[in-house]
Amino acid sequence: MQILYLDEVESTQTYLKAELKNATVTPPFAVSAELQTNGIGSRNNSWTGYEGNLFLSFVLPVSDLPDDLKVESASIYFAYLLKETLAEMGSKLFLKWPNDFYIDEYKIGGMITNVSKQNIICGVGINLIKAPEGFATIDIALDKKKLLEYFFKKVEKKISWKKVFRKYKLEFHNNQKFFTHIKNNKISLSNAVLEEDGSLNINGERIYSLR
Repeated sequence: MQILYLDEVESTQTYLKAELKNATVTPPFAVSAELQTNGIGSRNNSWTGYEGNLFLSFVLPVSDLPDDLKVESASIYFAYLLKETLAEMGSKLFLKWPNDFYIDEYKIGGMITNVSKQNIICGVGINLIKAPEGFATIDIALDKKKLLEYFFKKVEKKISWKKVFRKYKLEFHNNQKFFTHIKNNKISLSNAVLEEDGSLNINGERIYSLR
């Protein structure tokens, strides 16, 4: 994975998409910045950026995904690999379905994932240094370049969805006291059932994680 490191950018996500549109980069490719001034969060919310936090976007061809991974579950897959990388470096974070990183009751970051012309594009923000009110920072000191090196080594191994899901399923109980948003409605995860493809069954409705 080739990684471009920038000092400052409005959004790593919009920067990467523009570069792809102009055919100036070729997947797989990643962009990381020290400061992001107009970040994009889930559900089109803004993501507040403080210098030194993790701002990352990367793109992979859909053809590079593990054979048993459905595109709809890519958010969980890549978010869990990043969560696992951070845990191996000493963090106590966990993954809230499908793509948010938490420590205890506080969100420290998240991932957005979408499909564009046979590519998977993921954007990541994690509070490493400073967090807005109501959020938290990660519980370890780390070197961002080492983090990305270790993370993308995992990605390149094309670990099967089955193996990743098996581990995530054991940790899914961490979700029970939280909520998710479905069609702009806040829905409790207390009775959600995690299906084998990574979707949730909530009151008989199947909810997928790609967002």
